[in-house]
Amino acid sequence: MSLEIFDGEVSAAQWAAAYGDALTEAALAGGALDWSWHSHNWGEIFEVEFADEDAWDRYINSAAVKAALDAVPEPVNGLLIYRGRGGSSSRPEPRRPRPLAGAGAAALPLPLDPVDLDTRPAAPRQLLLV
Repeated sequence: MSLEIFDGEVSAAQWAAAYGDALTEAALAGGALDWSWHSHNWGEIFEVEFADEDAWDRYINSAAVKAALDAVPEPVNGLLIYRGRGGSSSRPEPRRPRPLAGAGAAALPLPLDPVDLDTRPAAPRQLLLV
């Protein structure tokens, strides 16, 4: 489960310094199996792992967590809460290469028709008057 906090009037790092211990303690008291903080140039991510969904629900609805989330630096668009790893996490295995798009995947030109290669000028037409 992840909480992403974006910078606002104050940095998310300052918010994490003020509320990070309370979030971590609430996670431990709620039976968290694992947790980690990740700092980025745009904000902070708190990832926490619980044994089941009920533990996550109890954690997210606890008073300490609600107080911390009410105080995020950007109250309108500065908080993402979702089940799963942080949005900046990578895939567990590398991606396979895809075919090139655009000019890199263009088809080769078709060979020219030999009839089109005849560059001799056409013979002038003669009109027959009857």
